[in-house]
Amino acid sequence: MAACYHESIVFNDPAFGQLKGQDARDMWRMLCQNSEDLRISYRILEESPDHAKVHWEANYTFSKTGRTVHNIIRAEMVIKNDKIVKHTDRFDLHRWASQAMGWKGKLLGWTQFFKKKLQEQTGRLLRKFQNS
Repeated sequence: MAACYHESIVFNDPAFGQLKGQDARDMWRMLCQNSEDLRISYRILEESPDHAKVHWEANYTFSKTGRTVHNIIRAEMVIKNDKIVKHTDRFDLHRWASQAMGWKGKLLGWTQFFKKKLQEQTGRLLRKFQNS
């Protein structure tokens, strides 16, 4: 994914919030390097030279809890000069939190408080990865 992104990419999803440029590319590098069992499948729903909609699914073990996650994502991408300039992922954060964190995620995963704390944590993890 990092290689598909334009240098000025704008990425957005519920777990990371908005990431731009190198941060978005490094997010993918971090996710791939830190996962021992990440499996991704995808299906292109719509495509044109300047736009794509993709259904993709990620299966992995959430390292913090050891719990299995099956995340179902709907992606929309804007493409210019054969590079992705905008990538927005949408998924059910409450469903993800329930899988990744068990009862705590089920209880709090739907709240803005949880979303904000998750984005702060993923931001710290990304900075740590970039500084290593």
